[in-house]
Amino acid sequence: MLLEVRNIDVYYGSIRALNNVSFTVDKGEIVTIIGANGAGKSTTLRAISGIVRAKSGNILYEGTDITHIPPHLIARMGISHVPEGRGIFGNLTVQENLDVALSSVRDKRTAGPNQDKVFSLFPRLKERRRQVAGTLSGGEQQMLAVGRGLMQNNPFILLDEPSMGLSPVLVEEIFGIIVEINRLGKTVLLVEQNAFKALSIAHRGYVLETGSLVLAGTATELRDNADIKKAYLGG
Repeated sequence: MLLEVRNIDVYYGSIRALNNVSFTVDKGEIVTIIGANGAGKSTTLRAISGIVRAKSGNILYEGTDITHIPPHLIARMGISHVPEGRGIFGNLTVQENLDVALSSVRDKRTAGPNQDKVFSLFPRLKERRRQVAGTLSGGEQQMLAVGRGLMQNNPFILLDEPSMGLSPVLVEEIFGIIVEINRLGKTVLLVEQNAFKALSIAHRGYVLETGSLVLAGTATELRDNADIKKAYLGG
């Protein structure tokens, strides 16, 4: 088991964002967490990467308790977090954004090979490597955000709403790249409001409602579930 989340509670002030959440991710999987806006999906990823702290419960990565470890050390342990809203540095070039991602990598000799992988997945980024990131299209900025996550060459990637705000054509492209990332040996935990697309590429999934996990199953089981169809798939 790569990741085990055990009964975590997360609060923002007096507001409980996650309530007794437990789930697992196995090595080599694409696991998705679906749910409505405000359900706690992004908070779940932030808790794993150490950006927010669980008030109770534990998060284990490869058997090590990372619940109270700082974010930069969690990144060095093998977890990359691609946040919602892309989070790129708009005033830096594409190349400079990729270089910044290496700050948590101990062995800088991996920079060249990692960048080659990014550019092979995202040839448009290679074409625009000297362009200021804030002038890229929305789809290109999302590619850069994912590319930055890959620069660390971590085995586990957290993706938060990668299709948000993209055209249908770019959504297809981004999800195709997520599948390719998984084929390259990366484990992916994907948070998405686009439940249909998420379940079309995931191996397993969880449904989060108002901070609580209410359903779990294979992607096929969730796609075929009548309640899920009605609530999230337009069925």
